[in-house]
Amino acid sequence: MGVSGCGKSTVGEALGKVWERPFFDGDDFHPPENVAKMASGLPLNDADRTPWLARLRQLIDEHLDAGKDAILATSALKASYRQTLGCDRPEVLLVHLHGSYEQILQRMAQRNHFMPPDLLQSQFDTLESPNNAMVLDIERPVAALVLDILAALNKRGADAAV
Repeated sequence: MGVSGCGKSTVGEALGKVWERPFFDGDDFHPPENVAKMASGLPLNDADRTPWLARLRQLIDEHLDAGKDAILATSALKASYRQTLGCDRPEVLLVHLHGSYEQILQRMAQRNHFMPPDLLQSQFDTLESPNNAMVLDIERPVAALVLDILAALNKRGADAAV
């Protein structure tokens, strides 16, 4: 979890390859209306996010119910969103990728994504830092972050990572 541009997809994909588990990018589950809204420079509101979060919860539940590991990259900015997703369950390892506004803004300026850098401040304004997450500094190399997550999963014996 984390604000747009913090590296959720990059870390999630790398973790999926090393851990040999499926990776899902929450951005791929946004309805076209949400993508168009963000692409036009408008931040999403809770009403926009509700069906998207419900679909992500369904994806998480499907994997947990089947006893299958998976990785999901999604912003999960508010405590209420994380509650909707079920991030408080013991089978879920919540990882918060944390970085400075300036660092993430620089990253966003260098990528091609529907989420424009102009909306980054709205992400930071919405972010409610979680109390129950593994917090990782995005200044560290992706490989080091992946190793930290794998170590935490091994220690917990967790069945899923979000």
